[in-house]
Amino acid sequence: MTALPRKQTSFPLRLPPGIRSRVERLAETEGISLNQFIALTLAEKLGASDERTFFADRKAGADFDALRGFIGRQGGEPPRAGDEVLTGVG
Repeated sequence: MTALPRKQTSFPLRLPPGIRSRVERLAETEGISLNQFIALTLAEKLGASDERTFFADRKAGADFDALRGFIGRQGGEPPRAGDEVLTGVG
C-alpha cells in the first residue's frame, strides 16, 4: 500500500508566555522542535480520546449478565499437565 502525500498547513498559535516557555524547555529536553513537540502532544491527546471512545463503545455493547455467568461457572475439567502455576518466575 502506498502512503498518501501529506499536506501540511500553517496554523498560527497564540500561547501565553508562561506556557510557551515551558513548552520550549520540554521540546529542548526532548531534542525536538517546538512545532514537532506541539504536533506530538496533540497526536497523543487525540489518541487518548480515540481510546476512551473505543472502550466506551465496547462497554456499551457488553453483555454483563453473560460475563457474570462465565465468571461464576463451575470448571468442567481438571487442570491439564503443563497448567501448573509457576512460582518464583517474574
